[in-house]
Amino acid sequence: MAEQLETAVADGKRLRAAFCYWGWRAVGQPDSDALVRAAASMELVHAAAVVHDDLIDDSPLRHGRPTAHMALRGAVAHHPRAAAGARSLAMLVGDLLMSLAGQLFVTSGLPAAYLGRARPFWAALARDLVAGECLEILHTGAAPDTTASLKVIRYKTAKYTVEQPLLIGGALAGAGGRLRAGYSAYGLPLGEAFQLRDDLLGLFGDPATTGKADADDVRGHRPTALLAETWRLAGAEDRGRLRALLGRPGADGDALEAVREVMRRLKAPTASRP
Repeated sequence: MAEQLETAVADGKRLRAAFCYWGWRAVGQPDSDALVRAAASMELVHAAAVVHDDLIDDSPLRHGRPTAHMALRGAVAHHPRAAAGARSLAMLVGDLLMSLAGQLFVTSGLPAAYLGRARPFWAALARDLVAGECLEILHTGAAPDTTASLKVIRYKTAKYTVEQPLLIGGALAGAGGRLRAGYSAYGLPLGEAFQLRDDLLGLFGDPATTGKADADDVRGHRPTALLAETWRLAGAEDRGRLRALLGRPGADGDALEAVREVMRRLKAPTASRP
């Protein structure tokens, strides 16, 4: 379990911590070790979300390594239901990471008044993340819809990755309403563009570079904007072909390439490019 906690925070882009830091600095506040600790708590929130997200999606790889629920199978090989036991342990890893995130935030060393200003935004961060995950689950396997996919992106990625970390950093620093509005106006479209790009890389990128399995979105029939745009552009024949390929747990490389071929022919990657 300890190894998986360390693995969960070993890699990543550190985007959320960076946006929290610059939300603080944009108010005019100086560098602060206490602020860096508070910003680092964003990475623990993200690590928790990643462990839970991999469980929800049953993803086998993250950063080129087995995900927590896959790596922990060896620890419960004796369990009568080893796969279920490993999933339970991984869920607890994610829960513990979230708890540690809250602990790091409140013990960062920032004044209590600063932390109090940021608590509503911290609550909104968790709420929006859960909302995004719920929306993705509810729309997985449903008829692709671009509006629904963009709503998933807004809550699961844009708010949680860019907007809320900026707002938390700003709130810690005492940002006024006008500056906070600027953070949102900047953060939401940037976060949406980040996820649109990530979806393209997830299907068309090299797993050796992205560190993630490239078939997850197709096998899981996830509500990505890329798939929604493909569906919008497709005629009856292509939609029938997609129905036969999407959501197949054992979809092989040929099935994946067939989906890519439909997308390329319809120019869906260009239509969904940020």
